[in-house]
Amino acid sequence: MPSASSKLGLIAGNGRFPLLVLDAARTQGFEVIVAAIKEETFPEIESHGAAVCWLSLGELSKLIEVFKREGVSRAVMAGQVKHKQIFSSIRPDWRLAKLLLNLNTRNTDALLGAIAKVLAVEGITLENSTFLLEPLLAKSGVLTRRPPSENERKDIEYGRTVARHLAEYDIGQTVVVAECACVAVEAMEGTDGTIERAGRIMASLDSEASILSRRLTVIKIAKPNQDLRFDVPVIGVRTIEAMYAAGATCLAVDAGRCLLLDGDAVIKAADAAEIAIVAA
Repeated sequence: MPSASSKLGLIAGNGRFPLLVLDAARTQGFEVIVAAIKEETFPEIESHGAAVCWLSLGELSKLIEVFKREGVSRAVMAGQVKHKQIFSSIRPDWRLAKLLLNLNTRNTDALLGAIAKVLAVEGITLENSTFLLEPLLAKSGVLTRRPPSENERKDIEYGRTVARHLAEYDIGQTVVVAECACVAVEAMEGTDGTIERAGRIMASLDSEASILSRRLTVIKIAKPNQDLRFDVPVIGVRTIEAMYAAGATCLAVDAGRCLLLDGDAVIKAADAAEIAIVAA
């Protein structure tokens, strides 16, 4: 248990993930200094009892100045920063501009990995984003009342094979499958957007002519070398709602490497929608 004087920096993106990390950190005795991203972070973060400094995407120098001024030597990233924000809305300061010029690839992992190295040089260690929330990591096995059907298990097996290959190239971590046919692959829109797109594709098919079942299976995996400092697979109630609307009936995730963001609420929502969730 850390002492009351321990400080932790929180680089907060969007969604509820940063709020959960903040509350868990304060419960465990950390004094939290929040660097909130103007384009992403929920305003309610200011009501969770921590000091909050707002900055824009690209203000890497300001981020470092805030943490060093506050005596922060450990930090955690939590919450999504949309890919399209990173590559279209970012206005880099001199420090980030220099970093970007030296990147060999322009994907999110490369950018955030480079930022982590800059922080380390400045004496700020970036911790795994899950170290305060380990109870929320998916446990191995069937998590819902209903187990996957035989057809859903076949879709999971096929979908995992496809997803593993995609993840190797940092294309996406979510695949939506029907009858062992790939309906949608995650790109920049994120997991929920991919599921919604899959639902639209299935709705556009001629139900009489289509040989595909309308029941979709969603597979979300961790990358082979997933860096949990800034990129952890996350599932929330919103994902279950997106699945139900799209006609998806089964969700497969990686055990111990995917956060159930809303905890038991995810399982309750899935049970209510008769959606099977399995982790392996």
